[in-house]
Amino acid sequence: MLGWLFARGASKAAAARMQARITPELWTQTVAAHAFLQRLDEGRLERLKERTAWFLASKTMTAEGGLVLSDEIRLSIAVQAALPILELDPALYEGWSEVIVYPGGFLIPRTDQDEDGVVHEYLQEAAGEAWDGGPVVLSWEDAAPRPADGGWRGGFNAVIHEFAHKLDLAYGGADGMPSLHAHPGLAARHWRRVLDDSFGRFVRQLEEVEASIPPDVDPESDAADAWYDELPLDPYAAADEAEFFAVSSEAFFVHPWPLKEAMPDWYGLLKQYYRQDPLAEG
Repeated sequence: MLGWLFARGASKAAAARMQARITPELWTQTVAAHAFLQRLDEGRLERLKERTAWFLASKTMTAEGGLVLSDEIRLSIAVQAALPILELDPALYEGWSEVIVYPGGFLIPRTDQDEDGVVHEYLQEAAGEAWDGGPVVLSWEDAAPRPADGGWRGGFNAVIHEFAHKLDLAYGGADGMPSLHAHPGLAARHWRRVLDDSFGRFVRQLEEVEASIPPDVDPESDAADAWYDELPLDPYAAADEAEFFAVSSEAFFVHPWPLKEAMPDWYGLLKQYYRQDPLAEG
């Protein structure tokens, strides 16, 4: 079986041993299953394979809810997790050791306080969760390869979303600002300005879309999709800056054109941070 080991990251030797266990057939099958990987050239795919092997050698994958973790599932999750750090220091994923995988959505306890100060506790179904200093939790139903889709739905990727949160959390809180210490050309003040401007404009766009939905249409139903399809990103990106960064990162790697067209400055920052340009590849 593929993968486990150290919160500090596997050694080069351990990663090399893991890479040798990834058969050419399984690797080819995995790349083919994820359309957004097929834009990478041969050299970048080979580097991605090395990053993927490092990830598998560095993290334990644990199944819950009766799921059986096959090599296909492990490799699929690992290659998606490795893509954001293809050109970054893998140490950004250090400090935690486990990926927990459920067969489908799982329940997370939540606590909210309303305007009257009343605290409400409830369970929310989730496709993924990234714990600060702890594991990444994923639903395989949502992490599995997906057929191509149009609009912002084509940018959905639960794995990249949660690992973008891990990058955001690596050296601070979840606020949409990953560490820029290895990016001397990226000033934190500039990042914050573009983030705030892009996030604010997206929130206003979502509010305009919601206001345009006729009163006889349930905004939570499929009937409202035609209005939400006007957006460049999943509406969940409006939750806060951390979710905006994570949702934008999904779109950046998986379905980048709507993001670049709507928010060219924000796309440019993501391109500088990740040191990748999906629209220039392939």
